Amino acid sequence: MKLGLEAMDAVCSRLARPERRFASVLVAGTNGKGSTAATLAAIATCAGLKTGLYTSPHLIDVTERIRIGWRDVERDQLEGAVAAVFAAADEKPAMPLTYFEALTAAAFVIFADWKIDLAVLEVGLGGRLDATNVANPVLSIVTSVGFDHMADLGPTLASIAREKAGVFRWRKPALVRARAPEAVTALGEASDATGAFWHDAEREVTISRVVTGVEGTRFGLVTPKRMYGLQTPLPGAHQAYNAALAVRAAELLEREFPRLTAVACTTGVRSVFWPGRLERFAVGGRALLLDGCHNTEGAAALAGFLEDAGLSGRVELVFGAMADKDVEGIAAELFARVRSVRLVPAGTERAASPEDLMRRVGSISPGAAACGSFAEAIEELLAAGGSEPIIVAGSLYLVGEARRLLVSGKFEE
Repeated sequence: MKLGLEAMDAVCSRLARPERRFASVLVAGTNGKGSTAATLAAIATCAGLKTGLYTSPHLIDVTERIRIGWRDVERDQLEGAVAAVFAAADEKPAMPLTYFEALTAAAFVIFADWKIDLAVLEVGLGGRLDATNVANPVLSIVTSVGFDHMADLGPTLASIAREKAGVFRWRKPALVRARAPEAVTALGEASDATGAFWHDAEREVTISRVVTGVEGTRFGLVTPKRMYGLQTPLPGAHQAYNAALAVRAAELLEREFPRLTAVACTTGVRSVFWPGRLERFAVGGRALLLDGCHNTEGAAALAGFLEDAGLSGRVELVFGAMADKDVEGIAAELFARVRSVRLVPAGTERAASPEDLMRRVGSISPGAAACGSFAEAIEELLAAGGSEPIIVAGSLYLVGEARRLLVSGKFEE
């Protein structure tokens, strides 16, 4: 990983500035940015706009990171774009790119080639120095500000907020949702300094009548422009807030894109597809949910969903995380809400081992058991019988591994 825009800017210049050939929205935030980005892209697609979506990380295949309309990019097109990016990077003087930088530049090339109307770009980390920030967005969003990646973004909510506010642009809307006063203050000061048009979702958006379960979430929404009755297939009360941000963003874009109507908003929220976020499968006659809650804020949202859906204390948890994450904080939010815990590796060398997880969270969950793999944990649970739901949560690397095996029919044999 490398924060900084010098290499990205140089390579995009050599590629004749593909990121400037379409309108874009930058979506930053500690949590919720992927769901918000996917929902906004779904709204734009339902409005009839040729829409691109760029997100990270992928769960199974790298082509998931770049979507045109409802479809992931074809592998041969991605390979062609990456080849063009590396050819530009290899020009003298050579500009070495990270994996994320190369894929971001490739997304820009693909979106330009497709002549899309609007690209929704999920920021990778922070904002100010993230590779996506070479784009010139017509709207910027900050979905939340929480404690994550503090070694790169700073030790306080104010410092993290200032890094995320780096996506704001002069005389363009800055739509933010943050609850901590110090984060709101830092975002507001950054907006003033940038000359962006400030929109505080905590004041502009009112959500009511939230009903959530494994099949999705229904809620009412009032904005400065309209009243809505909405339904998203994404479970969890937190997804009502992510969807509301996407709807408000669409309203702020409506002057430039008149097709972003109330009907498009309603249809788009209902049609969004965003895998690995409380995504439901069935194995051995039991419901299995995948959720990438990789920090304490995400764990609190998952715990809230379990409470809202009447599942608190009933589910079996399979958990894995990166070694550098606040595993203790995640466990404190989540583990008391589940019936049992199985600790597994998360499928990458950066992951904490089950033994390390046991050492770190054993006092929080004395009954936790270490398993050698996700598959081993699931096979143990199925062999033990029972009908309670299973949740696979923590790192998106673990969620990706789980999803790959579930889609392949591994546990139907």
